[in-house]
Amino acid sequence: MLTVYAYSGCSTCRQALAHLTKRGVTFREIPIREQPPTVAELRRLLAAYQGDLRRLFNTSGQEYRAQGMAQRLPGLATEEALRLLAANGNLCKRPMVVGPGVALAGFKPAEWTTAGL
Repeated sequence: MLTVYAYSGCSTCRQALAHLTKRGVTFREIPIREQPPTVAELRRLLAAYQGDLRRLFNTSGQEYRAQGMAQRLPGLATEEALRLLAANGNLCKRPMVVGPGVALAGFKPAEWTTAGL
């Protein structure tokens, strides 16, 4: 089943969920701030973005700025970055979608449609 990590206060997440609902896609929604994706799920997402860690981070978020991630991220080992994301859903790009044959971070309607969502 498709898993969507989303934040209820995020208008982009609401748009993404409406997109899935309109297209009749079955999914389970998980609150990303309270229950971030697992390291294994994040590895799948990372592979989908050819190892570009920055694609998994909410680079416009307060937590990202507060932790100085723009300066820290280039020097972080991949596993350390994935552990940070798995421990703090506020750092994660949202929404995140993981399911059979799909792993996406952020909502770009064309990208989601191409992925069959």
